Amino acid sequence: MKPNPHTEKKESAIRLVAWEITRNCNLSCMHCRASATLGPYTGELDTRACLRLLDQIAETGTPIIILTGGEPLLRSDIFEIAEYGTNKGLRMVMAPNGTLITETSAGQMADAGIKRISISLDGAAKESHDRFRGVDGAYDGALRGIGYAKAAGIEFQINTTITKANLEQIPEIQRLAVELGAVAHHIFLLVPTGRGKYILDQEITAEEYEETLDWFYDQREKTPLQLKATCAPHYYRILRQRAKAEGKSVTFKTHGLDAVTRGCLGGTGFCFVSHKGVVQPCGFLNLNCGDITKSSFADIWNHSDEFLSLRNFDNLKGKCGRCEYRKVCGGCRARAYEATGDYLAEEPLCSFQPR
Repeated sequence: MKPNPHTEKKESAIRLVAWEITRNCNLSCMHCRASATLGPYTGELDTRACLRLLDQIAETGTPIIILTGGEPLLRSDIFEIAEYGTNKGLRMVMAPNGTLITETSAGQMADAGIKRISISLDGAAKESHDRFRGVDGAYDGALRGIGYAKAAGIEFQINTTITKANLEQIPEIQRLAVELGAVAHHIFLLVPTGRGKYILDQEITAEEYEETLDWFYDQREKTPLQLKATCAPHYYRILRQRAKAEGKSVTFKTHGLDAVTRGCLGGTGFCFVSHKGVVQPCGFLNLNCGDITKSSFADIWNHSDEFLSLRNFDNLKGKCGRCEYRKVCGGCRARAYEATGDYLAEEPLCSFQPR
């Protein structure tokens, strides 16, 4: 990796790793960044390579490891991998779609040390969720899986990807999360990658984006759920704006998958590892920052030009570069990249005007 004048030689504490443990999936979600299907996919890391990666990650710190996919339960060695990470002192969590969870597999999750799972509900009722997920029965399967997880003593959160199709349902989905006994509700703003490119017309506007995040902020005092907005870095600006206006200080509690106190963490406190071992700033930002089959994870994390560039917020361009909130928001780098081909360009879905 050649030195780059636009990067700082700056290591950063790693807090979260999202690991696409497999790209195989039994659903066909319309927004899927990986355009995942049932596969099979070639080049997937084998068990030995997976355990070696966990060894290398543990050398850099003790981040939360999100076992995601695809559908992680389609890997026959998933519990071996999860248990190995737990024994290394890593906090292991999982992002299944819920439909493949059984009483037996829920028990295996608990035994392997899975601390939390996230299950997506993208509609408040069966019809809207199944349409979004591309498979009939996905809603019923998710609720059934949640029941098994609860019985096994595994806490769960609800994730929701917001589009025009379900924007009006978000309050109802949040109420459902409370009724089901979730500990958290994480909303995701659509990033047009993978199959998401084909539903670009479903992306909400910058104004709807701002209104939704303001509404989400208002729920902080109204719900027992832990709330987090992902792929929505503006939320961390809004947190500060609203807290200042109300004469409050901004405090953060980090739980489970919520180890985030800044907007875009891509390359700064978070990274993504693909099913083949390619390391990226996040799953939506398709930049090859290194390959763990050719380099050590620590070397990639600490020395990738792209990661170093992202850690220097003065590199941001356009109004993101001028913004007084650039250190707490940063704009969605994946959305900027998809819109312009430049991951340092200004966030295209932001209505805020810097001073």
